[in-house]
Amino acid sequence: MTDYKSSISPSFPPVILNLLVINFLFWLASVVLPGAANIDVNTALGLHYWQSKDFHAYQLLTYMFQHASFDHIFFNMFGLFMFGPVLEQVWGSKRFLFFYIFTGIGAALTQEVMWSLSIYPQIGSFATNITFGGIEPLTVGASGAIFGILLAFAMVFPDAKMMLLFLPIPIKAKYFVPVYALIELFMGVASFSGDNVAHFAHLGGALFGLILILVWKRSARNRNNFF
Repeated sequence: MTDYKSSISPSFPPVILNLLVINFLFWLASVVLPGAANIDVNTALGLHYWQSKDFHAYQLLTYMFQHASFDHIFFNMFGLFMFGPVLEQVWGSKRFLFFYIFTGIGAALTQEVMWSLSIYPQIGSFATNITFGGIEPLTVGASGAIFGILLAFAMVFPDAKMMLLFLPIPIKAKYFVPVYALIELFMGVASFSGDNVAHFAHLGGALFGLILILVWKRSARNRNNFF
């Protein structure tokens, strides 16, 4: 997805490594436990609508470690692997982890608002539809946090060249990300039949990431470090 290569450090950042491992373990549990122990991990840890009897506050955090399929977790972790390490090296592990969790929760809150406003009412996840009798919505996936990371990458490295696998044309990050966001907005508003991607949650992750980065920049100008 990108031809950018970091020259900051050859070492692999610890938070990225731990997130990759934890996400894989959560996905493995969601595959094994339903058959072995009759435990539906996605139902327990995925994000439900806040008025649902199955909703719990902890799901605002745990949903981002659950994924609907191997493809779902693969592409999210690929994005984390491509854009996360250089940000952790620049910001430090503590700040990067806070950013990841903050944007993921921000995406969840955005999805809850969309459900409440019935702007995006269909049942779905960040990449793959999960239905339980077609009754209640459920969202899983780290895509909101990944979109936050993508936005951060474009702000920290605006001139880095990026390109999609199916469109091998280098585009600077500062142009690529806004165009991508507009596509997400269009897809979310259009709400095409059969589209089960939580586009507004993606945008929510990017929006919360933008807000946090602006707060950090203002804090730095005032010589008051965030951490």
